[in-house]
Amino acid sequence: MANNLSGILLPITTPFTAGEDFDAEALVSNLTKWNDTGVTGYVVLGSTGERVNLDEREYVQVIETARKAVPETFSFIVGAGQQSTRNTIKEIVRAATAGAEAALVITPSFYRSAITQDALVKHYHAVADASSVPIILYSMPDLTGIKIEPETASRLSEHKNIIGMKDSSADVAKFAETVEAVPEDFAVMIGNGTVLCEALRAGAKGGILAVGCASPELCIEIYRAVRTGQIDLASALQQTLTPLARAVTKTYGIGGLKTAMNMAGYVGGAVRAPLARPSEDAGVEIDRLFRAANDALSKDGRLLALQTPNA
Repeated sequence: MANNLSGILLPITTPFTAGEDFDAEALVSNLTKWNDTGVTGYVVLGSTGERVNLDEREYVQVIETARKAVPETFSFIVGAGQQSTRNTIKEIVRAATAGAEAALVITPSFYRSAITQDALVKHYHAVADASSVPIILYSMPDLTGIKIEPETASRLSEHKNIIGMKDSSADVAKFAETVEAVPEDFAVMIGNGTVLCEALRAGAKGGILAVGCASPELCIEIYRAVRTGQIDLASALQQTLTPLARAVTKTYGIGGLKTAMNMAGYVGGAVRAPLARPSEDAGVEIDRLFRAANDALSKDGRLLALQTPNA
């Protein structure tokens, strides 16, 4: 079902034990709960999944464990992307063998000055040509320093095996340009929860949102509100989501997201060093923001948000 890129998808975390070993039982527990929230699919081993902190054997363990816990009606996408085109292709072969329906492929970035937009086109064309599963472009400039420009997305959208793009920047103007530059059936997804409402209004098919791992219902309500024309409601809910989304990504990182997941009844688990869990004071702040987001889901909370949009 990977071709159905719409709604809210979760780029799921990889839970670790206190000893930093992969916790398969916790991953299954989380997926079982997420399956009932209304999300439409998952990205396993994306940047939120700490893919760069895992080895090849663990890649396969995580994919196979998740695949068994995800219903066939959900999109099941696996993150990939090495520094060379050759090794990216090899990684996607392993992911597809383990059960991936599509690959979310991040831009190479180590030799940054050499990664021009033309180089990206050649790279993604070669990857898509060799892949047995559809490819989704992944633009994550905060981590890579590389952005897939709208004109580049347009060129790549012409490839029959490239079906969409995840844009994790907060540049809504560029996002809107990308939507305008690609065909209607090319799914442009927002990967930044701080601008979910704005991106949906600009034409996003949906979101692949880290904050959704802790608060999937709020993300889904914003998506539904925009789709049904309830823009005031969507905007008010976005004002509640934005500070939480910022806290569990840019401010406190994956450790902050896992802390929020614990608050939501999921298993956050440890992060792998050199990543760290947030301080006690940061945990208090995350708890406050999570409670505010959770309150916004109640009927009274929505009405209050609509009455005080600048709060």
